[in-house]
Amino acid sequence: MSVIETSWQGATKLVNPALIKVWGAWFVAEYRLKNMSKWSLAIVAFGLGNPILYLLSVGIGIGSLINKAQGSHGIEGVPYLTFLAPALLATAAIQGAMDEVTFPTLEGFSWTRVFFSMNATAITARQIVGGVMIASMARCILTTFLYEAVLLGFGAIEWSAVLPMAAYAVFAGFAFASLMLGITSFVKEDDGFFAIVGRFVIAPMFMFSGTFYPISTLPIYLQWIGWISPLWHATNAGRALAYGHPVAGWLMFVHTAYLALMIVAGFWMANRQFEKRLAE
Repeated sequence: MSVIETSWQGATKLVNPALIKVWGAWFVAEYRLKNMSKWSLAIVAFGLGNPILYLLSVGIGIGSLINKAQGSHGIEGVPYLTFLAPALLATAAIQGAMDEVTFPTLEGFSWTRVFFSMNATAITARQIVGGVMIASMARCILTTFLYEAVLLGFGAIEWSAVLPMAAYAVFAGFAFASLMLGITSFVKEDDGFFAIVGRFVIAPMFMFSGTFYPISTLPIYLQWIGWISPLWHATNAGRALAYGHPVAGWLMFVHTAYLALMIVAGFWMANRQFEKRLAE
């Protein structure tokens, strides 16, 4: 009886575990980016349309009235459009990053359960967390530079401010997305949770973080909303980078440390909860 020879090498030959240990998070990010590409036109359209509408209506429309009322001084010595730009940029970065860690995380755990499939391979829970965040940052960076292109077109910022503002806006997006990923990892059903976040977290954060006016003009009993808001920290630092808004060195340190703390807390929660849920 003849022996049939095969070319089968076995799983250890076909799959390189060492490669997955190094690149596992990037494989997850590749999957997320391919999913994201299905909506690429919508992402670009929103990334361009949103700033154009805001800048036309608020920056130029209302801004012209504010500039006229304030004379040559504007707000903090600059035109209202320039004052507004860092806040809108930080908001766009935060929103773009957050969109990729909320519903996609719920999808991975509860709807398609693709995270369990990934974890059945050599990809670990921490690599899934890392991959989701890499994809989130890819969208955040794209959104940020699209927004800045519009800001440049409207004359709201100078070329010299493009990279510093982008870096800090993406940093803020990374911080908020990290925390939201950690929180979302506890969500098992979308029973209006994200709607509550939108109405009672995002909306107040946008309104009371010095977006449209200096936070110091608010009553003291409302200023605390800005102080705990990542958007205010990003906006205040962004204004210092954009047009030299005076910010004390210690306060710039507080801005950076606060956002960094959000990243640490978010990753700690996300890694812990992803490992727990994927082990169920």
